Amino acid sequence: MTHDFQTLVATLAGTNTRARFSGGSWSGDAFRAEIQKLSEALIASGRRRIASRLDNGPHWLALDLALRSLGLVHVPLPTFFSAEQVAHALAASGADLLVVPVGTKLTEAMAELPVVAMTDPFLAVALPAHVVSIPADTAVITFTSGTTGTPKGVCLDATALMSVAQSLADAAAPLGPKRHLCLMPLSTLLENIGGVYAALLAGAEIVVPSLAELGYSGAAGLDVAKLLARLHADQPESMILVPQLLLALVMAAEQGAPLPHSFKFIAVGGARVGGNLIARAKAQGLPIYEGYGLSECASVVCLNQPGAERAGSVGRPLSHAQVTIIDGEVVVQGVGMLGYLGEPERQNGPITTGDLGYVDADGFVHITGRRKNLFITSFGRNVSPEWVESELHQHPAIAQAVVFGEARPFNVAVLWPRDPNCSDQDLADALAAANRGLPDYARVQQFVRAEQPFTFADGLLTSNGRPRRERIHARYEIALTATNGASE
Repeated sequence: MTHDFQTLVATLAGTNTRARFSGGSWSGDAFRAEIQKLSEALIASGRRRIASRLDNGPHWLALDLALRSLGLVHVPLPTFFSAEQVAHALAASGADLLVVPVGTKLTEAMAELPVVAMTDPFLAVALPAHVVSIPADTAVITFTSGTTGTPKGVCLDATALMSVAQSLADAAAPLGPKRHLCLMPLSTLLENIGGVYAALLAGAEIVVPSLAELGYSGAAGLDVAKLLARLHADQPESMILVPQLLLALVMAAEQGAPLPHSFKFIAVGGARVGGNLIARAKAQGLPIYEGYGLSECASVVCLNQPGAERAGSVGRPLSHAQVTIIDGEVVVQGVGMLGYLGEPERQNGPITTGDLGYVDADGFVHITGRRKNLFITSFGRNVSPEWVESELHQHPAIAQAVVFGEARPFNVAVLWPRDPNCSDQDLADALAAANRGLPDYARVQQFVRAEQPFTFADGLLTSNGRPRRERIHARYEIALTATNGASE
């Protein structure tokens, strides 16, 4: 069935619960009423390009769906963006209204701007008018984390959003999950499309606790005990996880922490997932389905599905996408972005992803790394660091690992242990154990112990947790250079 967003909002009618949150729930009728109130306020504001910087919660859902049903542009900004990144995103997108929670401490410059009437619990600030050209059909401008501190804006239309959401709803349909727990920030395109739109299309209930209630602190901190308590309280049937979150749940289960028995469909993606981690998750009874996507393709492109799984792959392409391999690089045809902010509008055609991979004889897609990160050892062997790092991360002693090997006779890594009190010898033993699962040319022969964990705040991680390799190399260059001697 083909939907548009007005139709999707109309399907909320009814008294069954459609959204749960701390302190209450919304029936379908209550949900629609909130959307209608916001729609009226937005129309009265006369603004058309609305940025939001909000925590997870039901009002995020209502604002987003009000914007979608009115055909306005939403610019969702992660709460963990720095002030400089927020300023960049607002200027680059040409947003004319910023919506934040009531009580937000505004910068001195913003405090001088007019306030626009908006429903509780929102504060809306009218931004200075400046013209920024964007593609005519833009529905959302999502900012990728990128490899630098300046996020890049991707423009997507409503048809793309709905196409991917429908594909995801169809993929999960055989298992029929009816309660989705949003574990990722709703400002993340993957959760917005896969966790909200797909769930609504499937007639599911959405659980939207705040990020703090899930155990998050900042961009990377996680209280696993608080997360587990939330899972038991909400009994979700579907979730979307990034690899580090999956690893945290698996390690907790392996150490005896009980997990809910409600899970039916758990998608994992956002970064490379080691095959060993998937196997460990399945051994704990978690129904894990690995996928692959990127913002430029409106999020998910491939996904393992019930009855169509292959270990080590990211699944077959979903119904809206086609994948081919050109010169070793993954190329996607089908749903795609309208263009990047500040660049010419993209013409219809395939999107070259920058990811390396292959498609096997049965149509399953395998991702092996990033073309720009591939390094060549002094022995002429091509190595994808993401592959090696994903194997190192499977060891319970290693929390973070970034591997280097360009023009070196052997690979080296900067490591941070899961337990800060872990000795260098214990870390070396963990590295040796992880190496046993790798071919000789991919093994890490020496390591540098990081001074502290890599974080988004210190500029060593992107906002979705990927390492900023050049910055990490620069931070530890002297120590890495000292490892150029003979291997152990």
